[in-house]
Amino acid sequence: MAGVSVQAFRRQGRRFGAGLVCSEMVSCAGLHHGNERTLGYLRISADERPLAVQIFGSEPEVMAEAARMVEGAGADLVDVNFGCPVRKVTKTGAGATLLEDPERACGIVSAVAEAVSVPVTVKMRRGLEDGSRACLELGPRLVDAGAASLTLHPRSARQMYTGEADHALTSELVERVNVPVVASGDVSSRARAQAILATTGCAAVMVGRAAQGNPWALREIVDAEPEGPTREEVVAELLLFVRETARELGEQRATGFLKKFYGWYLGRGRFPRPFKQELVQLETLEEVEARLLAAAPHATEVLERLEADLPEGEDDVVLDLPISIFGGG
Repeated sequence: MAGVSVQAFRRQGRRFGAGLVCSEMVSCAGLHHGNERTLGYLRISADERPLAVQIFGSEPEVMAEAARMVEGAGADLVDVNFGCPVRKVTKTGAGATLLEDPERACGIVSAVAEAVSVPVTVKMRRGLEDGSRACLELGPRLVDAGAASLTLHPRSARQMYTGEADHALTSELVERVNVPVVASGDVSSRARAQAILATTGCAAVMVGRAAQGNPWALREIVDAEPEGPTREEVVAELLLFVRETARELGEQRATGFLKKFYGWYLGRGRFPRPFKQELVQLETLEEVEARLLAAAPHATEVLERLEADLPEGEDDVVLDLPISIFGGG
């Protein structure tokens, strides 16, 4: 969920029923070197908790240092990423590469677990290659090293997001460990979530891409509310997301960051396809807001209710370090 799970996304997830939300993955090297943008990922608001902050890296000592910083920022869990399949992460020895380096993987989990008092969890893929069963061999060892829970996305790194998640593997992992296992991958509806829970024995399911621009999927999964949103509700939620993201990232950075979200919100037959392209071409968020309200004028009333229900922003917490590029920081 890199480039997606900003604070506004997480807060929205909590409003729609998510029991736990997770940050996008945070570079331990970036935290170690005091990179401003990386430090900004540790901005935490009271209404998004409980919150897991996910860290990635390949050096146990640096990972432990980052974990202490994450705990100091107020995270309720430290999640270790052994699942990212993206080349720029795996080529550094981090992410899914660690599934094939069990000694280093266990060393990282042990160092992180010793460094913090909050629970340490691990997110995995099945392995690097199609058909790999590396996660089944590594999972019990990670638990012995200190992992309090494991999350499995049973695709290989090579698959990226193609094909189907093989949750038969999730079921096998549940049998092999004595900690909660969270199932990730293709959790897109209540029926699918129930089927995965029933057939694998997992403790919970994780929703990722299905919630991008579609928080109503969370409500349907959690509360069995299948009725989709009105056009006004879609526009109001998008506008709130735009405003909250601009507050978090600053308007200049948010303008480009938000473009991918327009299609996610406005797709699924909610608005004509050219409308999304029109928004992408607008130069300012003020223009985007005006165009959205012109398409759904009554969204203003819905938006006012949403904003009235938000907690005050003074509860935001960041590390006591200079973070100058983030709005209000």
